[in-house]
Formats: sequence, structure tokens, C-alpha cells
Amino acid sequence: MHEPVSGLLYAIYYPVLAAVGIPANLVAIVALSRGKCGLSECITRYLVGMAVADLLVIITGVVLNRIVGIYFPGSYMSTTPICSLKIVLIYASRDISVWLTVAFTFDRFLAICCQKLKRKYCTKELATAVVGMVFILGCLQNIPWYFKFEPLYVIGEVPWYCHTKSIFYTAPLWIIYSSFNCIATPFLPFFLILLLNALTVRCIVVANRSRKALRHKNNRENPKDPELENRRKSIILLFTISGSFILLWMTFIVHFVYYRVTNTYAYTGYDDPVYILQEAGYMLLLLSCCTNTCIYAATQRMFREEVKNVLKYPLTRVVQLFK
Repeated sequence: MHEPVSGLLYAIYYPVLAAVGIPANLVAIVALSRGKCGLSECITRYLVGMAVADLLVIITGVVLNRIVGIYFPGSYMSTTPICSLKIVLIYASRDISVWLTVAFTFDRFLAICCQKLKRKYCTKELATAVVGMVFILGCLQNIPWYFKFEPLYVIGEVPWYCHTKSIFYTAPLWIIYSSFNCIATPFLPFFLILLLNALTVRCIVVANRSRKALRHKNNRENPKDPELENRRKSIILLFTISGSFILLWMTFIVHFVYYRVTNTYAYTGYDDPVYILQEAGYMLLLLSCCTNTCIYAATQRMFREEVKNVLKYPLTRVVQLFK
């Protein structure tokens, strides 16, 4: 995600993504933090953490990396220490966003399929601890990336750009670390989300059949079941978030597997199909950090109302000042 890009498409896409993604995630953080969206405190903690992580991905991966690289090439952001730090922050925020999605999916799996564990583990205290732990581990795990690079060249004793050290491809510790990161992100999260969703679907189908059979046996006249309705809303939120993650990360994973298998680390030019696949993967990956707010708005009526209140508040304050 730190390689330079060129072209009109990128010059337009990334500023638009930042212009939409930053305000959207800020509004989502404020709206969810107010606790008036009709969601449990446990779910709210995860969603706020995910919105913060997505905001950090946009700031580091889109603004500091892509936009600065396109519009301000050769700035102090391209010096080797800043470049290395920037890459650490990009990978850390990306990993945090991914693993919070996994944590949220696992929490919903427990809440829907493991009723005995729900009261013990699906709590705001545990959710807060999990979110905090994911942020800490995400940062610590990616610190070694800072030492992966050396200056591409030095001008006036100032090191410029990030060039991968040759030892990165041969040293046993770097090979182990790189392999671990390949498994940790994106393969393990991708597998876990697919597995948890499959188990959740299976559990829901069985539970719904049993409940419908019980209601039919009791001859209830009211066709609406509040329990089934609440379960349906939770399922919609879970599947849209995890489904969006899977779809938008698919291209990145396809390219990731390709270049790892073929050892393709260089391209013939910007029209190289593999390069286009790589950039398409990055574009969709970064887009995934803007979709959660749209998902909340599309699936949660009370969230939409709270967003309206958040947006109206500054205008209301201005009107009050002039009265």
C-alpha cells in the first residue's frame, strides 16, 4: 500500500474517498457514542472501535500515503524515517480494522448461537477490553515493519524513500515474521469470518424452525414474533458488515496469493494487468473503511435518526446564538 501510484483515476478517487470517509466515520463515532441508536452497549463498543479504526485507515492509508504521494511528491513525508513510520501506521490501522470485524462477528455468533455464554461474554466491559487489546496488539505487531526499509538514496545527508532491505528476503527471522503476518492478515480473518457466518446461519435456521414449530403448536394467532424480529435485525447488521468485508477484500486477497505464489514484486508499467489488479485491490480495501456507516444507515432506523440529530446540532447552536 506504500508504492506510488499515477493516473487521473487515482488522483480523483482517493481525494473523494477521503472527503466522504472522514466525515462519515466521524459522524458514525459521534452518533454511536451517544448510545441512542437502539443497539446494545456491547455492539456499540465494537462499532465505535471499528469506526475509529476505519478513520485511522483513511487518514494513514488514503491521506498521508496516497494523496500526499500523488499531489506532494518529494515532500518531507517521503524521507525514510517518516516513510517507514507511515507504513507501520498503515499496516497497524488496517490490521486493527480487520480484527475488530472478526471480534464483532464472533461476539454476534455468541449472542445468537450460544445463549448460555451470551450473558457472560457479550458485555460492554468485555467488548471494551477486546477493542483495547486489538488496538494495542495491532500496533505492537507491526513495529518491526519500521526496520524493513533503507533509504533509496541520500541527498545532503537526508535519507529519502523506503527501499526494502535485501536481507528481508533471506533472513530467517524476517521470513518467519512475514509468513506470520500473511496468516494473521488477511487469511485467518477471512477464514474466521466465513466460518462464523456459516455456523451462525446454521444455528439460525435450526432455531427458527424450532420456534416456528413451537408457535404453531401453541396456536398463537399473532403471526409476528418479537424474538424472530430482533434476531432478523441482528442478522442483517452482521451479514452486511461481514459480507461487505469479504467482497471488498476479495480482490486484494487474489492478488496477494498471486504475487506470493509467483514471487511477482515488479511490474512492466502502469498498464501491467498484475499492477492493475494490485491497485484495484487497494482501492476496494480502502473503500471498505467507508462502507460501514452506509451499512448502519441502511439497516438501522434509529441510527439514521441519530445521524440527523448530530448533523442538526451545529445548525441549531448557530441559530440559538443569533436569537
